[in-house]
Amino acid sequence: MTQTSDRARQRAQARAQERARDLSLLLGVLLALLGAVLLGLYYLALDGGAAPRLAELALARLPESGVGNPVTAVLVNYRAFDTLVELAVLLAAVLGIWSLGPAPPGFQRSGAVLAGMVSWVVPLLIVASGYMLWVGGYAPGGAFQAGALLGAAGVIVRLAGDPTAGLPAEATQRWLLVLGVLVFALVGLGLMLFGAGFLTYPPKLAKWLILLIESAATIAIAAALAAAYVGGRPAPSKAAIDDYGSDSSP
Repeated sequence: MTQTSDRARQRAQARAQERARDLSLLLGVLLALLGAVLLGLYYLALDGGAAPRLAELALARLPESGVGNPVTAVLVNYRAFDTLVELAVLLAAVLGIWSLGPAPPGFQRSGAVLAGMVSWVVPLLIVASGYMLWVGGYAPGGAFQAGALLGAAGVIVRLAGDPTAGLPAEATQRWLLVLGVLVFALVGLGLMLFGAGFLTYPPKLAKWLILLIESAATIAIAAALAAAYVGGRPAPSKAAIDDYGSDSSP
């Protein structure tokens, strides 16, 4: 019985080795074919000559985009679908954080020095955020930069001891978080109702529609970043205020 089981085990091992060898051979052949195809495509691309560059095409249509900054034109006009999905991903990330449970308690209330700094820095960040939003139409800036500055203001407020990071109650936060996606989608659907394509802006209205979308996106991005830093589902406003008072130090 022992010799028979040994022979069976040896035959099984031999078959396994044969299958592994055949699989390695097949994989090598497939990789060789893939390499040959990629090499052929490379030489075809070299022989085909230079194609029109996307940057040149984007700059050529810039007067029709509604903004003077090519980056903003790409993000909110040429690739508006991508930006809409990016806002949706940011919203989904915050909802995932909220699903983990309530936010941890806030930091100890800041002392006089930090509180004085916060009283200066936070208003400056808010003003700078508004500037970055407006200047994004014709220079480097836009909703993501403005939202990051505004979200940073919330982070500083949280570090100074406010457990809510300066954000409103949960019901209002929900509207702020979905504002970017909501306005983006409503503008696209509204354009479809008037005979244009989804997010295909008429040249005469493109500037103001993009400004509307970017303003809503700025608020949504800022709320999402601050809420993500808080790290959990917000507590009711009264409970947050009570926690803020109980954690305070003179």
